[in-house]
Amino acid sequence: MEEMKDGVRRFHEQDVEVKKQYYTRDFTKPVVYNSNFDLYTSLAVNWRDTFFSRMAPDPPKMEDLPPVCRDIMVNYSKQVMNLGNLLLELLSQALGLKPDQLKDMDCGRGFLMLCHYYPGCPKPELALGTSKHADNDFFTVLLQDHIGGLQVLHEDKWIDVPCSPGALVINIGDLLQLISNDAFVSVEHRVLANSDGPRVSVACFFSTSLKSDPVLYGPIKELLSEGNPPKYRETTVRDYVIYSNGRGLDVDGTSPLLHFRL
Repeated sequence: MEEMKDGVRRFHEQDVEVKKQYYTRDFTKPVVYNSNFDLYTSLAVNWRDTFFSRMAPDPPKMEDLPPVCRDIMVNYSKQVMNLGNLLLELLSQALGLKPDQLKDMDCGRGFLMLCHYYPGCPKPELALGTSKHADNDFFTVLLQDHIGGLQVLHEDKWIDVPCSPGALVINIGDLLQLISNDAFVSVEHRVLANSDGPRVSVACFFSTSLKSDPVLYGPIKELLSEGNPPKYRETTVRDYVIYSNGRGLDVDGTSPLLHFRL
């Protein structure tokens, strides 16, 4: 985990001339480097840089990954995929389903690795590292360094998430809330800007492939009853992500899930 964080630092602290070859707003590229994916839709720009790559189910070619961190990206991805499969079993059992049910639904078939870098901010009280949002996936495995700044919204209060060495943070995403019919609830969170940076984090978003996939996801039938009818209409993962990303982060204070609620 330390090597993964070091690899993210190495990438972001390279010369601009090296990094700019990865800069693009074409999110179909094997590696994308920019500051804010929602630059043209958000109300304010966040104080961070990010590079990301879709590591499964169709990983990029080795030569397409940045040389300063390609080996650790591949190795870390393998370990996180194993962890993701274990988490899917536990989440299935927590819902009273067969252990393999969420895995068989391809909820962990692919994941997107986002490598964030939050430079020290001269006036952190006037900025945010990442605006309030919930993740638009099934769940996220988050690796963060010692700087801190992650907060979750609980009972209308922002609560600091402590940095524990060797620990990973697991966030429930919108899609898991949708298919569990609110048995699981996605976590609204944000990252504060800070003057002690740079802060580094690695977020692995578990979902399916974002290619044109006709599979529809809706509340799991085994969880429904007369007293617990479906609360959401079916959607493809691609359509949900496109709608969510098109809104940007924290544009009107509401969740993208409302658009799919029955």
